[in-house]
Amino acid sequence: MKKSYAENLRRKKKLKHRAANVILIGMIILSVFPIAWMVLSSLMTQGDLATGRLGTPNNWKNYVEMWQNINFFAYFKNSLIICTLTTAITLSLAVFAGYAVAKYKFPGSGAFGGTVLATQMIPGMMFLLPLYITFIKIQQNFGIKIVNTYAGVIITYSAFFIPFSIWILRGFFASIPKELEEAARIDGCSNIGAFIRVILPVSITGIIATGIYIFLMAWDELLFAWVLTTDISTQTIPVGIRLYVGNYQNRYDLMMAASVVTTLPVLIMFFLLQKKFISGMTAGSVKG
Repeated sequence: MKKSYAENLRRKKKLKHRAANVILIGMIILSVFPIAWMVLSSLMTQGDLATGRLGTPNNWKNYVEMWQNINFFAYFKNSLIICTLTTAITLSLAVFAGYAVAKYKFPGSGAFGGTVLATQMIPGMMFLLPLYITFIKIQQNFGIKIVNTYAGVIITYSAFFIPFSIWILRGFFASIPKELEEAARIDGCSNIGAFIRVILPVSITGIIATGIYIFLMAWDELLFAWVLTTDISTQTIPVGIRLYVGNYQNRYDLMMAASVVTTLPVLIMFFLLQKKFISGMTAGSVKG
C-alpha cells in the first residue's frame, strides 16, 4: 500500500511537471511567434504579404529600400536623442526622490508614496489634449515654442516616467541596510557624501534596471510623439514607421524591415545589461 501510494505521488508530480512544461512551451511559442513573423515578413516581397503567400524569405532589398523611401536615419537619430535625454533627466530626479521617500520620514511621506503610484492608474490618453492645449497657450502667451521640439517631447516623457521610476527605486533603496549609511557617517561622511560614495555604488544595478525601463518605454511610445511632433526634424521612429502605411502604397514589407532595425538596438542593449536588469528588478522587491 505504501509503495503504491508513493508511486501515485511520483506519477502525479511528473504529470504536474509535464503540464507545467507544456504550458511554459506554449507561452514561449506565443511570445516568440510575433517576433519570428516580423523577421520573416521583412524578408518577403510586398506581393507575398498582400496575397498571403508564404514565399521564400530572401528579399534582403527591403532593408536597403526602407532607408531610401523615407529618411529613416533622421527618425532614428531623433529617437536616440529624445530617449537618451529622457532617461538621463528622469533617472537624475527619480534617484534623489526615491532615496528620500525610502530613507527619510517627513510629513506626508506615506501619502506621497501612495500618490506617486496612484498616478500610474490614470490613462495617459486623458492628459493628451490638456497637455497639447497647455503647450500651445505657452507658445501664444510667452513665445516659448514647445510643440514640435525635442524639449516638448522630453519634458512630457520625463513627467510620465518619473513617478513609476521613483516607485521602483524606492523599493530598491529601502532594501539597503541602514548600517551601511551609519558606517559611512561614522567615517566622517555627510548625508550627501554617504549617498554618493556608498548608496549609489551599491544601488547601481537598480538604477541601471530603471534606466533600461525608461529607455524602452520612451523608445516605443507613439501617441504623444505623434501629436507633439509635426515634421521629420523631431519625429521619432514609431511615427516614422507609420509612414510606410498610407504614404508609400501600404508597404508592409518595408514596415516590417524597419521594425526589425528598430528592435535590434533595444535587444542588444537588453542582452548586454541583462544580468544587471534582472538583479536590479529583483533586488528591490524584497526588503532586507
